[in-house]
Amino acid sequence: MKTPAPVLRASLPVALGLALTACATAPGSSPPAALKPATGASLRQCETLPAQFRFAQTAIDSAAPVAAGGLMQTGQPVAAHCLVKGQMHKRKGSDGRDYAIGFEMRLPQAWNGRFYYQGNGGLDGAVRPAEGALGGGPLTGALAQGFAVISSDAGHTGAQTTVFGLEPQARLDYGYQAVAKLTPMAKALIASAYGKAPDRSYIGGCSNGGRHAMVAAARLGEQYDGYLIGAPGYRLPNAALAQLWGAQRWMPLATPGATVKHPLNPSANIPDLGSAFNAAERQTVARAILERCDAIDGLRDGQVQATQACQAAFDVARDVPTCGGARDGTCLTPAQKTTLAQVQAGGKVTSGQSIYSAFPWDAGIAGSNWATWKFVNSVALDPLSVGTIFTVPPAAPVNPASVSIDALLPAISATNDTFRESGLSLMSPPGHDKPGSLLPLRARGAKMVLYHGVSDAIFSAEDTRQWVERVNQPDFARYFPVPGMNHCSGGPATDQFDLLTPLVKWVEQGMAPQAVTASARGAGNPGGANAELPADWAANRTRPLCAYPSVARYNGSGPVDAAASFSCR
Repeated sequence: MKTPAPVLRASLPVALGLALTACATAPGSSPPAALKPATGASLRQCETLPAQFRFAQTAIDSAAPVAAGGLMQTGQPVAAHCLVKGQMHKRKGSDGRDYAIGFEMRLPQAWNGRFYYQGNGGLDGAVRPAEGALGGGPLTGALAQGFAVISSDAGHTGAQTTVFGLEPQARLDYGYQAVAKLTPMAKALIASAYGKAPDRSYIGGCSNGGRHAMVAAARLGEQYDGYLIGAPGYRLPNAALAQLWGAQRWMPLATPGATVKHPLNPSANIPDLGSAFNAAERQTVARAILERCDAIDGLRDGQVQATQACQAAFDVARDVPTCGGARDGTCLTPAQKTTLAQVQAGGKVTSGQSIYSAFPWDAGIAGSNWATWKFVNSVALDPLSVGTIFTVPPAAPVNPASVSIDALLPAISATNDTFRESGLSLMSPPGHDKPGSLLPLRARGAKMVLYHGVSDAIFSAEDTRQWVERVNQPDFARYFPVPGMNHCSGGPATDQFDLLTPLVKWVEQGMAPQAVTASARGAGNPGGANAELPADWAANRTRPLCAYPSVARYNGSGPVDAAASFSCR
């Protein structure tokens, strides 16, 4: 057992104390009662569904039984179920291409009475297996837990990824209309298969899947009872602009002429922006963050639990060594420090208007996924999404080296006669910036659980935290930051957890989650080993994920790799 290192005592900043006050339930309101629990049923039909099921604009292409073990998840057999594949709203697009909303549903033989909409990530374009993926490095999924699950491509194929944003309806389907169309169809299909509709309905995902869930809360509030929202890029156009802005700041510091392979086109190269802030230098910054912030929660253990306190405590200019000569990985040049601070602050256009939220300082800055988003995807993927999906009029992928961010910022709010919804309207939940906008959903008894890697490099955990502050209803929405975790998984983090089970208990039993155990993924983990775990961590380290604004604090005794040695307070 490791010996706990000396602790550094520090008080939380005033902002966190205010957050405790802000999270109080609104005066005069009472917590909504739990919704009636779901009751299960057995599958009545499978192979006959293509001939028997009818729903507007829907074609069931196939329905076939899958025996127990015919689908494996993290090495474990998934119970017997029916696999249904189909399409909705087949049409000829205005660009002459064939479009449809492709989907698959998996219907358990022994069903728990619940429906789960699996929101997929990125630019969609693929019907991923409807396992009910839960984010992080999970050992389970909604399907394995007995849910009927749907997955879709959001209205376009992978081959159409580079062009669908130029077709107005395909753009709308990607933004939010595919979910709106699929939801009632899926519930009707469930009713046909089981002889009853789902008692309770849930939607979840990470990244763009988390955004899908958050948008559904605002647009389809009557359709879902529980929302599992991971790393939601609910201001995705702003986040993409911040990526481009940051890339332009890193370019002058990169090694001239150095390139890496394009992730989507191996025959093409992109600038090696990672040479501007390399892995050794990121490790140096991570160590400096740990030196300043690790012990604030009561224990030096390689994780910063007190995220908000760390933002007040850490200063990159002061706390990271400055290079007196050549870069050797143990220091940063003044230009690197300035650029890093600017990028972490979210970026600003020439007028001083902020582009996006600030990113928290956290030890996961050393993660490879952090570098991929900042230095690869910023010049490979974001130029595509900004140029063809988020701006009006759309055109082609922008040139990250020369495009004017000043011109792009208003373009994500623009409309015209062809594209009547702006990129922001398309992607963001209506009313996301207005406190109380989700009160009707709360009054109905629905619940939201959000999680976000503190070291997410593309969608800021601070953006999610600020959204939670605006919602201001802890009996409706709870947020679980994941220290060290990068975008949806990875980084020096305990990133294996199940937040769906606590969400169901909250919705159907009124048991609000306060702490959820998360595990590290060491060697041999059936969910896949995380190669970025520090060498001095136990392979099975556990920590409590704490509902914001509480922090996991060491109790003063007990094994340092065990969640039981910590309390959320």
